[in-house]
Amino acid sequence: MTRTADGKRRAHRPRTVITACAAAAGLLLVAGCGNGDEGPAVAAGGVPVVQKGKLTTCTHLPYPPFQFERDGEIVGFDVALIDLVAKNLKVEQEIIDTPFENFKTGAFLNSGRCDLAAAGMTITEDRKKNVDFSVPYFDATQALLATEKSGARTLADVKARNLKLGAQAETTGESYATSQGFDPVAFESSDAVLNGLRTGQVDAVIIDYPVVQGWLKDKANARAFRLGQNIETGERYGFSVKKGNDKLRAAINKAITDAKADGTYNKLYEEWIGPLPKGQS
Repeated sequence: MTRTADGKRRAHRPRTVITACAAAAGLLLVAGCGNGDEGPAVAAGGVPVVQKGKLTTCTHLPYPPFQFERDGEIVGFDVALIDLVAKNLKVEQEIIDTPFENFKTGAFLNSGRCDLAAAGMTITEDRKKNVDFSVPYFDATQALLATEKSGARTLADVKARNLKLGAQAETTGESYATSQGFDPVAFESSDAVLNGLRTGQVDAVIIDYPVVQGWLKDKANARAFRLGQNIETGERYGFSVKKGNDKLRAAINKAITDAKADGTYNKLYEEWIGPLPKGQS
């Protein structure tokens, strides 16, 4: 159960969280690694899905507030939006946890292991070569987070003081750091990035601002670390599907568009992200 922005309690359907099949040797009963002998499946509206009765989502955990585990269940902003898609298709969402680099190449989409990827993924021209994106659903901003003792508040401070900078591997945060002349320490996940900062492996990190927001809600973190400059990169997140899967992409677009029109999007934003940006209602 989770609490919505208006204080009401709402039940979530239980979701199966599956690791990538290559790493799931001990999980012989894993579904969502292909259809086996069932053949192609179809959801409402003739939308093809890889598993009957399921909308199989690839993600990379944890990435709060977009997708993360809480009380044994995967929840978050991305999860809630894709639940809307699944509801329209009359199926249930199932989540597969897989390394982020699979999203850039479209590997798990092309192999038929997932229907879509939902992972706080920035839409880029390079990634469009491998996957098709939905309409943008989130305007993203990067941020600099540094240890309090480092005194760094900007990337210029990091460079001038010869501090160690970290970022999540294969992300636009890492790319931005490299473009600014840094050689960032690469971490496998957002949790690993923040843990690297906490344990002194790096002095500062570039990471998505909503992730920082959530982390600094902890009072101990807020005392030890300082939010520095916001880095406006013009990034926008999208959900991705296999190239040419126009029916599923249209279904995702419709769910996003409808949610923005009827107020559902704003409620989910406030529940999982926080107050709406100024000028947005």
